[in-house]
Amino acid sequence: MLNQLRKALVAATIVAALTTGQAFAAAKPKTVIHVINVKFKADAKKEDVAKAIAAIETVAGKYKGIKNVWLNPIKVQGNAFTHVLVMEFESVEALKKYTDSPEQLEWYKLWLPVRELSNTHDVTNQ
Repeated sequence: MLNQLRKALVAATIVAALTTGQAFAAAKPKTVIHVINVKFKADAKKEDVAKAIAAIETVAGKYKGIKNVWLNPIKVQGNAFTHVLVMEFESVEALKKYTDSPEQLEWYKLWLPVRELSNTHDVTNQ
């Protein structure tokens, strides 16, 4: 009796997982991940770099289309870049509206003087 109950419970769990579409698969959110690879100027003061990075969090608080930020790189491969930073936007449209927005332009006042080189990558499941 106990063995049959276990089998039924396992079967019910598998059926429930399969019907939700989440069984054994990673989630595919519809947000947009904006990855910024950056190399700061060699002569940039550490305090100015720290302010420019911290300002991303300030921008995220002001621009309602930004959902999350990641500001502390764990590993950056290669010699071209010194940091990687990430902003998560609510949608492709939110990312497009962010370009040249007052929030972005305000951040650039701190960012551009310390940035030597940067590139971005945007990815979504939409």
